[in-house]
Amino acid sequence: MTSPAWPRLEGIAYGGDYNPEQWPREVWDEDMRLMREAGVNLVSIGIFSWGLLEIREGEFDFGWLDDVIALLHANGIAVDLGTPTASPPAWFFAQYPDARAVTKDGVPLGFGARGMVSHSAAEYRAAIARIAGALAERYGDHPAVVLWHIHNEYGVPVGEDFSPHAVRTWRRWLQEKYGTIAGLNAAWGTAFWGQHYEEWDHVGAPATAPSTINPAQKLDWARYTDAMLRECFRIEKDAIRRHAAQPITTNFMANQHHGVDLWAWADEVDIVSDDHYLWAADEEGEIGLAIAADLSRSVGGGKPWILMEHSTSAVNWQPRNVAKRPGEMARNSLSHFGRGADGILFFQWRAGRSGAEKFHSAMLPHAGVESRVFREVVDLGAKLGRLAEVQGSRVEADVAVLWDFESFWAQDLEWRPSEDVSHDERIRAFYERLWRDDLTVDFALPGHDLSRYRLVVVPSQYLLTAADAANLTAYVAQGGTLVVSFFSAVVDENDAVHPGGYGAVLQDALGVRVEEHLPLRHGDVAGIRFGDEHFTADVWQEDLVVTTAEVRAVYTDGPAEGRPAVTRHGHGEGVGWYISTRPDAEGLLAIMREVYADAGIAVPGTPDGVETILRRGDAADYLVAINHGTDEVSLTTSGTDLLTQAEIRDTLVLPGGDVAVVRVAHTAPRGDR
Repeated sequence: MTSPAWPRLEGIAYGGDYNPEQWPREVWDEDMRLMREAGVNLVSIGIFSWGLLEIREGEFDFGWLDDVIALLHANGIAVDLGTPTASPPAWFFAQYPDARAVTKDGVPLGFGARGMVSHSAAEYRAAIARIAGALAERYGDHPAVVLWHIHNEYGVPVGEDFSPHAVRTWRRWLQEKYGTIAGLNAAWGTAFWGQHYEEWDHVGAPATAPSTINPAQKLDWARYTDAMLRECFRIEKDAIRRHAAQPITTNFMANQHHGVDLWAWADEVDIVSDDHYLWAADEEGEIGLAIAADLSRSVGGGKPWILMEHSTSAVNWQPRNVAKRPGEMARNSLSHFGRGADGILFFQWRAGRSGAEKFHSAMLPHAGVESRVFREVVDLGAKLGRLAEVQGSRVEADVAVLWDFESFWAQDLEWRPSEDVSHDERIRAFYERLWRDDLTVDFALPGHDLSRYRLVVVPSQYLLTAADAANLTAYVAQGGTLVVSFFSAVVDENDAVHPGGYGAVLQDALGVRVEEHLPLRHGDVAGIRFGDEHFTADVWQEDLVVTTAEVRAVYTDGPAEGRPAVTRHGHGEGVGWYISTRPDAEGLLAIMREVYADAGIAVPGTPDGVETILRRGDAADYLVAINHGTDEVSLTTSGTDLLTQAEIRDTLVLPGGDVAVVRVAHTAPRGDR
């Protein structure tokens, strides 16, 4: 069967996880009434209900689920039907104890918490096919079911499994990848530390060992784990597709990415969906939110996506669970919407009284319908109801930032030059600069077609294949502007240093290579002279060998004193910049001003704390403007604010904490660079 590109819904999807099995039957009718009041049109059900649906192996009880789906349908609420395979029931653990997942220290994980069993165990794979197929056979034609939701947050809380089941499938996976044991030895560099293999049966999982384990082996283990989880997803998808034609998804976690490659996963789903929760420690959580939203849109190829879960207020699993302030929930929701989400859902509908998540906020909190949170939920539902015409429109970006999960996995392995070098930090620093300059970002892989972007930013690409380096070099030669940060292009796909040394594969594009890494001691700060400007940098310096580049900044102290810090290189029709340190915010601003000039990008001059995103439709464009500050601001635009129906002539006045969605005159897409 083929599936449609979007659920059978009119307008923006709105709702959340619904767990009626946790409540007596008399509560359900009240839920329906309040959902209608809030404007809910889609709920996710059944995600953790395996033990209530398959009460014993092969024995099903669908009665309560029949009733719930019928009740939702009668009230005009569509269903995102989950397969409950993220949490196998007690009978499975009792019947198949050897299917439990095992930690790298050899500890089997049991029942009683949220979690999976071994993703490689044949018993688990048979069981997930059975429950997914039974659900699809029963509900595949039900008019209420518009979307299928497989599993829940793959890789959380169990991704890696070191059980005997996993070791057997690991060896088979390696044989398929390398063909011969000689091929594996070459890729892993097993001549080091006497790690040579002659037999496949001698190749084990990278479990706990006396010292640092072969990094190429651990990198392949990360790839293998991701591949096994995706195999489980496909088993369920195939079982559903035999009976049902609705689109199928699973919920990503773009701001946490627990060992899964979302680029690969996006190819498996019909619709990208994401769970996003603010990190309370981040005082500007709106920037982290924007990163996750842009990544969700990007891995899906720019198509509309679904925010499957976020919170109305505080979560319950961080060290300090900070509540959202008035208006913050709407700003969060509409920022996701502005960045391409055509569905805004929460965890969960009604706050649970029992269990580990009873302190997690909900659309209907413990305080009930008179609470501020519920009033804001109702208000948000009304707002989203006015935005139906925006559905299907797309976001267009001038800038691409590289985001490569395999490179992250490799960089996070042991024994790197400095523990202070973080890909997450570098991505946040560059993205934050772009966000503050109000430039919309797509994320991309280094092997993607980058020709439509004026600027490509490489914050942290430790692992870069020769083929991907050639792609980036060609991008510059054809007129693109490339900016590369330190500790990039260091190793190939097997975590081996490139021939010619650090950065050699990008030498044509950048006009430099790195002779030596010079990490700084903790707390040390060095100076940089950039033209007439002076700023500081920390964490890292490099001894650069300049071949054909122009030196744009020089270290004024530190181990690289007097040596180049920032370079600019014309290659073909474009320009390649290299930044060999971690400049402070003012330094990065100064560098990026010149980078923007090379790329032909005009910074719009939006007031501080305000973000704007343009969604392009067939007949109109839509400007989403969000004021995260407390002061009123004025923006230059004309059109109709869909949230208030006010006509805007030349100037949009946006109070502190407010949001506008303005239908503006349609302009043709700008086309390629």
